[in-house]
Amino acid sequence: MLSAILTAVVSKLAARAGFVSQPAADRYHRTIIPLGGGIAIFTTLSIIILAAMAVVKLLIAPGYLDWLGESVTVHTAGFLSKIGQLTIVLLSVLVLFVLGLADDKNHLSPFFKLTVQFAVAIAAAALADIRVEFFIESRIITTILSAVWIVLIINVFNFLDNMDGAAAGIAVIAASILFTAAASSGQVFIGGLAVVFIGTLSGFLVFNFPPATIFAGDAGSFVIGFFLAILTLRTTYYHEAQSGRWYSVCMPLIVMAVPLYDFISVTGLRLAQGKSPFVGDTQHFSHRLKRHGLTDTQTVLTLYLATLATGLGATFLYQVNLAGAVLICVQTVMVLAIIAVFETTAKNDKTGS
Repeated sequence: MLSAILTAVVSKLAARAGFVSQPAADRYHRTIIPLGGGIAIFTTLSIIILAAMAVVKLLIAPGYLDWLGESVTVHTAGFLSKIGQLTIVLLSVLVLFVLGLADDKNHLSPFFKLTVQFAVAIAAAALADIRVEFFIESRIITTILSAVWIVLIINVFNFLDNMDGAAAGIAVIAASILFTAAASSGQVFIGGLAVVFIGTLSGFLVFNFPPATIFAGDAGSFVIGFFLAILTLRTTYYHEAQSGRWYSVCMPLIVMAVPLYDFISVTGLRLAQGKSPFVGDTQHFSHRLKRHGLTDTQTVLTLYLATLATGLGATFLYQVNLAGAVLICVQTVMVLAIIAVFETTAKNDKTGS
């Protein structure tokens, strides 16, 4: 509710201030749309998380809310131990939000943006312990790998933010699947972050779903990508005590299969055409679907369906044997193959890739 209210307010203020996205050759929209959705997303996440920190530290920890019962108070010590990490996460999000906001206004150079993103990612991985730890003992290696993953997901969702409702909607689906994994592992803290993230984007989607009346901008897509990267890195997939099935750690790759495919294919197309991978165009999978005659709503729902088709299978990775894991991976490849068919048939279109 807070996200929806803030999005509505920011939309009106952005329009009055001239903070808008103008129609351009490398953009699919043909009307002036207010930017600033990222402001509502960042503000909502910050308010809810800071409020939670204040309530736990000032009310629950001293015992003023013991009447809530042990089901709540039992988590107090664990939450307090995470406040330092959560503060670093919020500061990291703040830097990325400011970076995105500046890019929305002044179009910063790709090299500068990547430099800041890597600095933030390394700081978050090293200081907030947001690192992948599966089968790797070296802290330096896990920090570097985690920073690369964080920057990758930030840019994946920056690229994915190319159509009404695409980035936010797919992020909601991915976060919901990750929440399921966190809940099955008993991860209350990460599950709580996922719920806040899902709620925030759902409120924004009220105004961003086709036909969108506001865009998230880079300020929003950077925050979305960073938060989703955090969830993928901190969610536990490997249940050694339960099954010892190591291949469950592949869950983030399967959940992110559709966004990653779009990112890799578009980057490859641009490089093959002698273009910079960071120069926007209309060669994304969503744009190809539109050129096949789908409406904006049909296009984004197709993207949601493809993400669900891969993501739902990923939720069973830790429960199945090796043969089952192979079948889930094959299903993912088959979904991507369907996307490839659309891309191939679009080549005959003059405006296609």
